[in-house]
Amino acid sequence: MRTTTLTTAVLNPSAAAKDKRVLVTGGGTFLGDSIASALIAAGAEVTLLVRPGAEDKLGALAGRARWWSSDVWNPASLRGRGRGHAIVVHTVGSMIADPQQGLTHNWLNFVSARNVANMCVGDGVPHMLLMSAVRAPWVSGDYIRAKRDAEAYMQRVGLNGMIVRAPVAYLRGQRRNPFYQLLTLLGSIPPTSWLAFGRIAPIPVDVLARGVAKIALERRRDKTMFYAPDLRRLGKSDRRTAIDPFSERNDDTQPRRKFHAIELLGEDTPFGWSPPEEK
Repeated sequence: MRTTTLTTAVLNPSAAAKDKRVLVTGGGTFLGDSIASALIAAGAEVTLLVRPGAEDKLGALAGRARWWSSDVWNPASLRGRGRGHAIVVHTVGSMIADPQQGLTHNWLNFVSARNVANMCVGDGVPHMLLMSAVRAPWVSGDYIRAKRDAEAYMQRVGLNGMIVRAPVAYLRGQRRNPFYQLLTLLGSIPPTSWLAFGRIAPIPVDVLARGVAKIALERRRDKTMFYAPDLRRLGKSDRRTAIDPFSERNDDTQPRRKFHAIELLGEDTPFGWSPPEEK
């Protein structure tokens, strides 16, 4: 007698639907919006966590994804936000600290990740993808230490964690410092791409976002640490498939917004969340 093995999706459609539900922190930011856009293009059902007061920065994504206002530095604000999701992608962080304002690298990059990891544990989310950073000569040692502490904490609390040690990301067509342009070239062509340049060279944000989306949705058991070469390989798809969350932000005729506690690294846009603007 012939038997047929049914997939989980057929046996339990609701479980298959939940498997595509992704919660992304850092809604309304450079990195968070890019990753959310790539996830939507890949068929995921995305929910964004947006910093209170930044809801109007979502742009086109406001109509393509669910979103909630939550403060990742306030555990009470996160309570229950993870329920019903298969994975949380944590993008919140800053490369530039402002200790005089209490915005240390530990507070910006470790405490936020710790709170999100605790939310995952409390809300029954089995997987967490942490946007970390690769070590490079131009990156603060305190920043890297805070990211490594976040990596260790996520693993310590028992989550099925994935870590993306990403380099600086940039927007295609953006004016860039010649030094970073050279690094990008060295990191994308052999033989220099086989060396350290392949990991530390800046990467287009659309490539990074597509790579992260694939990592988040595939959730491989045999690989948990990812670097820029992995993102370049996974993010080769046609970049026209993703919506552009920055279509309303790239008008050079408009004055640039001034950020508090974060600056452009050279002329490359640093990935991650930017702290609140000074009032």
